This record gives sequence, structure tokens and C-alpha cells, in this order.
Amino acid sequence: MNAATHPPRHEIRARHTATTVTVYQAYPPAIGLPAARDGRFPGAWKRDRMTWIKPSFLWMMYRCGWGTKEGQEVVLAVEIERSGLEWALAHAELSHYVPGVHPDEAAWKHRLRAAPARVQWDPERDLGLNPLPYRSLQLGLSGEAARRYADEWALSVRDVTPLAREVHAAVRAGERERAAALLPVETPLDIAAPRPVRGAAPAQRM
Repeated sequence: MNAATHPPRHEIRARHTATTVTVYQAYPPAIGLPAARDGRFPGAWKRDRMTWIKPSFLWMMYRCGWGTKEGQEVVLAVEIERSGLEWALAHAELSHYVPGVHPDEAAWKHRLRAAPARVQWDPERDLGLNPLPYRSLQLGLSGEAARRYADEWALSVRDVTPLAREVHAAVRAGERERAAALLPVETPLDIAAPRPVRGAAPAQRM
């Protein structure tokens, strides 16, 4: 892909239908396996903590090391209501201060404390998990947003760890075309999200 065909720098791309959006998370087996088995998050899933969802499969692979990092061995595809994602984005604040977007840093901190969701844009990844020149959405959910995500918006929870391993094996074998063909198809999602001004670099969250 050349520079002329790069997606916009800040654009939500996801596997989606008219009413649903698929996001990815990775958990230890004690959380991930019951969630996939029952199609919902178990009681042990802490609804009072912030949770980060990612519409990009490859960004999730970068974050969890293809499901090999400790505590992230089970990769989940969570299909959620599109209306839920729209609600979260409408109530979200950027995860970092951007002059020109916020009146001042104090105003941003006040908004961030009150917001049940936060938006972060991180470099999208290729099959080698190398950064690309455009960004991928991470959405942090806390408080009301986290509870709604787990108990209202989540329609299905699937264990896609085998897919992660299959894609990774193809990449390691140098079979890039086969690996690319296995990836979930992610297309632009026409939902507005808070975004930084052009050229602003968000802080990295690891």
C-alpha cells in the first residue's frame, strides 16, 4: 500500500454489520474461557475497573503477542451492539491533552475524570506487527460504560485464539498471502469519535 492509498490518519475500522461491531480483548484463561463458553462475561470480570476494547484484530495481536503474553492467553472476539459503541464514543474524552482541542489541561483533566469512556489512537499494525502511518482506535470503558459493555452491549463472545495462532503460524512461515486471507475483514465504520488535531501524537498505553 502506498502513501496515496493509506486510510485517513484517524479512522475507525472494524468488522461490523448494520447493528453490531466486533471488538477484541485478551484475558487469562480464568476469565476468557468462561466468557467464551457462556457467551458473556463471568462474575469474576471486574465491572468497576477500566477495560480497553480494540476493533483492530492486528492491534490486538500486537498488544497480546498473538496470545502468548502472560495474562492474555485467550483472545476474545466480542460482538457488541453498534448503539452501545455509539453511546460510548458520544460520552468519551481523549486519553491525552491536546492543545487546540481542549481549552486547557485543567479542563481536559476535569472532562476525563467525568467521562465513562476514553479514546486513544495508536499506530495500526501490519502482519509483522510493525507500526503503520495511520492510527487504530482503542476505547477505554469504565464505570457505567464498562457495566453496560459487559451486561448489555455484548451479544456474543467467541474464543479466537486458534485463529490468532493460525495467522501467526502463517506469518512465521513466510506465507503472508495466506495469513492476510485469514484476517477478519475490517472496513471503515461511520461513527464519529473524538480525535486529536492533525499531527498530534497520543501517549502510548501498554
